[in-house]
Order: sequence, then structure tokens, then C-alpha cells
Amino acid sequence: MKDKIKVILVDDHAVVRAGFRMLLSTEADIDVIAEAERGEAACQLYLERQPDVIVLDLSMPGIGGLESIRRICNRDGNAKILVFSVHDEMVYVDRAMNAGARGYITKNSAPNILVTAIQKIAAGEIYIEQGLMKNMPTQNSEADYRTIVDTLSPREFDVFLLLAKGLTAHKIAEELCLGYKTVANYGTQIRSKFKVSSVAELAHIAIILGIMRN
Repeated sequence: MKDKIKVILVDDHAVVRAGFRMLLSTEADIDVIAEAERGEAACQLYLERQPDVIVLDLSMPGIGGLESIRRICNRDGNAKILVFSVHDEMVYVDRAMNAGARGYITKNSAPNILVTAIQKIAAGEIYIEQGLMKNMPTQNSEADYRTIVDTLSPREFDVFLLLAKGLTAHKIAEELCLGYKTVANYGTQIRSKFKVSSVAELAHIAIILGIMRN
């Protein structure tokens, strides 16, 4: 029997957490193992409970969501964090993904989106709500992006895919047996070629090209 996806819910509103828990309790493959109302508690719970996915709000008292993402990802480069926020502006998506989150959906999304996002992220994919992707500025067409991909060296292409999947430069360095600075330089070159500045935009391009699913 397949193991359930262990989830920790992090939101400073108890009513919101109760709603999440109720929704997820109907899914046979998801198990909410803990809750937290502040980022500090989330960091501690992550170490103690080792969840598969953390569902986390950005706007919380204390250290807040972004700093929580950074701290958890610094401790574990494989951490899988899904941001579930009222903010639908791309600046929040970019900051969350650059901090290390693997997904971003809004609280206005349909209930099934939360379930899908958790399942995708648990499986190692990146997930950004489709409506948010449509708001992302697109400077090039699919054909333009394919032309740019063709100019990438084999190593640059490897780094591009892993960045688009949400892996940190440190994790990519480990996976490809490269130095951290080498990976960071590749990342700079790749973003320059695509004329983008964030991980979320690279993920968007990979989805447009059909390299990754959303």
C-alpha cells in the first residue's frame, strides 16, 4: 500500500487550518500530521516530524512565511513547501519561489487545486497555480524559447531543468557533482539568455515548452 503524504499546515488562523484539515481529510493519500500558527513553530515541527509537504501562509506574525521558507530550506535542501496565500501578485510568487518554495497557490483557488498541488509537490514536481502563470509577463513565444533552449550547452540545460523544478543551487551542485559557484554562474547565464530574473519564470518557460507539467 502506498504511504500517505504527510502534511503540516501552517497558518495563523485556526479557522483556516480547520478548513484545510477538513478538506484534506477526505483524501485517502494525504495525512495532516501537525499544525502551526507561526513560522518559528513550523521550523521546529519540520525537524521533529519530517513531513513530505508543508502548506504555509506568507502573512503570519513572528518571522513570517518567507523567512520560514528560507530557514527550513537552509536546513533541508529537499524540503517541499507549498505556499497558500491571499496574495496573487507575481512579486510574492517570485520571492517565495526564490526563497525555496516548490509551489504557490492562492486562497481563492478551487479546493481541488490544493490537493493537486500537494500531490504534485510530494512527487517532486513544481506547481504554480495556472491563473498566476497567466499573469506572468511573457516576453517570448514558445518558438523563441525553443530557439534559446537550443543555444544552451548540455550542462546549462541540466541546470535549467533543475532550477525550473525548484532545486537550490547547493542541491544542484550536489546532484551534478559541480561546485556551487559553477552552478550559480550557470544560473546567471541561463536567466540572462531567457531574459528572466526568477525561478518562477524559469518554471513557467519549462511548462510552456512542455518540459514540465502543471
